[in-house]
Amino acid sequence: MLGLDKKDSTLLIVVAILTVFAPFILNPFPTESALAQFNAGYPDLMQRFVIFGIFAIGFNLLFGLTGYLSFGHAAFLGIGSYAVVWMYKLLDYNILPGLVLAIIISGLFAVAIGFISLRRSGIYFSILTLAFAQMMFAISYSDLIGRFLGTTITNGETGLQVYTSDPQVLLSANESAPHFLGLVEMRSTFTMDAGAWSFDFNAGYYFCVAMMLLAFYLAIRIFRSPFGLMLRAVKSNQQRMNYTGLNTKPYTLAAFVISGMYAGLAGGLLAAMDPLAGAERMQWTASGEVVLMTILGGAGTLIGPVLGAGFIKYFENIFSKINDNVLHQWFAFMPDGLEDFVVFVIHPFIGKGWHLTLGIMFMLVVIFLPGGLVEGGQRIAAMFRRKKPSDDASEGKTTPAE
Repeated sequence: MLGLDKKDSTLLIVVAILTVFAPFILNPFPTESALAQFNAGYPDLMQRFVIFGIFAIGFNLLFGLTGYLSFGHAAFLGIGSYAVVWMYKLLDYNILPGLVLAIIISGLFAVAIGFISLRRSGIYFSILTLAFAQMMFAISYSDLIGRFLGTTITNGETGLQVYTSDPQVLLSANESAPHFLGLVEMRSTFTMDAGAWSFDFNAGYYFCVAMMLLAFYLAIRIFRSPFGLMLRAVKSNQQRMNYTGLNTKPYTLAAFVISGMYAGLAGGLLAAMDPLAGAERMQWTASGEVVLMTILGGAGTLIGPVLGAGFIKYFENIFSKINDNVLHQWFAFMPDGLEDFVVFVIHPFIGKGWHLTLGIMFMLVVIFLPGGLVEGGQRIAAMFRRKKPSDDASEGKTTPAE
């Protein structure tokens, strides 16, 4: 299918099923139940699952496949967001021109940053990318270029947004939000009630799903291509390849640029869902987050970064919105003293303390599953495939001749 072998086709179909039916999968509990806190099937969160999945897929092409750890990929995420919002300001709310510009501009910046950073490897490469990202964050936050030109480029700490005074030369009378070719608005949502359950189907989410499936398909093709094989060789032993006379620089730079374009697409989709771009998307914490997503899911695997992105974004949102009132509702059946004690013990791990919970979970995964969540899935699958001892014993027995 689409030039993929059976295994990769199955993987693509699995990802497609999980994303298309996410509104059902992520809403397992009735809306009014106490466990509804763990539902994650609302549009904004589902969009973030998919968008950061794209971000992690692109980062994995550089880190997981090539072995270069970048601490500055959030710079391209921010560039993509700024590009899309500028298209809103100059043309109209059609998201396609903005996404095309986001990919192109991010790619150009990736060429410049990668050309310099890839002169070094290892930790020195990581520090260079971090330095570039922090410089771009500072420039965006202070709108340094805009002040130099006597206008505004990023609108500083306020963030770039659309105003009625903007040109928007192609804007029609009925446009007020991002849309796809004027056919459907990204915020358009259909809600289906099914008994005690409620499911939201958002147009913007499914557009992001289409983009992620395309990005995932391209990642598979890159992994299985001769170019991908060369990147694996670079990760395995770049010095030995250089000794053979092969110049690896073009390959590593191409991987860096492709990865930056993926990040630009993800940033553009963030602005496509919410027409606002700010410098906070370029902070080093955002770069660190995509590193965690990739390692947690399984660096160097195809589906690992997608799982890691969903895992982190899910627990980030679920644990951060649980507060003491919710805990008291859950443990109301206990005696008052015991209830207060349990809430006191759990309190540091929820709300503003969700980072602590995520850190502990990340530590456990790294210690017991070095290959990430993908390794965990492989172990579980191996347990089901393992033959029963009785079957093995019966196979080894022979029937004596009569």
